[in-house]
Amino acid sequence: MFLGRVVGTVWATKKDHKLEGLKFQIVKKVDQELNLKPDFAIAVDSVGAGAGELVLCAAGSSARMTPITQDKPVDTVIMAIVDQVDFDQP
Repeated sequence: MFLGRVVGTVWATKKDHKLEGLKFQIVKKVDQELNLKPDFAIAVDSVGAGAGELVLCAAGSSARMTPITQDKPVDTVIMAIVDQVDFDQP
C-alpha cells in the first residue's frame, strides 16, 4: 500500500471490456511530509476520489480484491480517501 495524491484523470474510450465503467486516476506517491514524489501510478478509483485528494492505494494482486476490481486486469486501486495522517517523529 502507499499514500498518494490524485493529480489527474486518464480517459480511454476504447479499452478491454473488463475495464468498462471504471474510472482511472493518476496518483502521485507522497512522502512522510505529504510532498509529491516523482513516481506515479494509474489507479482504478473504487471510492470516488477527486483531484487533489490524499488517497490510500493498493498495488499488485491486492488491487484485484475490491468488489469492482475483482478478476479484472488492474494493478493499482484507490481504496480509501484519507482524512488525516499522524506520524510519530522521534
